Amino acid sequence: MDSCTNKCGGYGLAEGRKSHRSVRHPRKTQKMHVAYEAANGEEGEDAEPLKVPIWEPQNWQQQLANIRIMRSKKDAPVDQLGAEHCYDASAPPKVRRYQVLLSLMLSSQTKDQVTAGAMQRLRARGLTVESILQTDDDTLGRLIYPVGFWRNKVKYIRQTTAILQQRYDGDIPASVPELVALPGVGPKMAHLAMAVAWGTISGIAVDTHVHRIANRLRWTKKMTKTPEETRKNLEEWLPRVLWSEVNGLLVGFGQQICLPVHPRCQACLNKALCPAAQDL
Repeated sequence: MDSCTNKCGGYGLAEGRKSHRSVRHPRKTQKMHVAYEAANGEEGEDAEPLKVPIWEPQNWQQQLANIRIMRSKKDAPVDQLGAEHCYDASAPPKVRRYQVLLSLMLSSQTKDQVTAGAMQRLRARGLTVESILQTDDDTLGRLIYPVGFWRNKVKYIRQTTAILQQRYDGDIPASVPELVALPGVGPKMAHLAMAVAWGTISGIAVDTHVHRIANRLRWTKKMTKTPEETRKNLEEWLPRVLWSEVNGLLVGFGQQICLPVHPRCQACLNKALCPAAQDL
């Protein structure tokens, strides 16, 4: 039981008047019963309190099950060209992690097909920290073009690569705060890098697809304005066991059915369950 329960038990009692009687009669206190879940499934005093979500969206489990059915073929661009498919599997671990981070930096505001093409051109020249630092800006720009904001990405890639060589011995950081401190690396990239490069689920990676779909399904308490706001909302209620699955699931769903413009609601199994579909 929370220690505040005992300390604050008399909260709200009147304090102003003192009794003229010399003997005080203590008030009877009511015991609060809290359910605990023991390791063996039975109730016990030493078990952790059951955590009950404060809020969760209606029908989210059925909506998720329907999305899994619609994504069962795994034939969206993200399934073949995502960050986990863009690195050289035969390269040393440190090089693989660097390639994962670079593919994520290139992917911002860029279609998976374009990112994959840029990574193929980079890898053909030997994609390592050392090779990038030896490549001039013009050549690097030609190699990654036409990814979105390619000029800025040339600058970010060079700055981040220099930091990795100087501070991390050519490896990438193994924490979200250190990753987002790198030029050109945002929260979505950091959480995906932790998952793909380090095998650690640090949070939900929310891009424009996940952000859009979460709002359409009302998976947030209120409409959110940014992917980062959406991530925080989702992590408040979505079971952690689903965090690693939800990005790829929703990204592919957004690429094939829940499109940014003219979503294919007629082909969606969630048509009757989706608040946004009812508004169309």
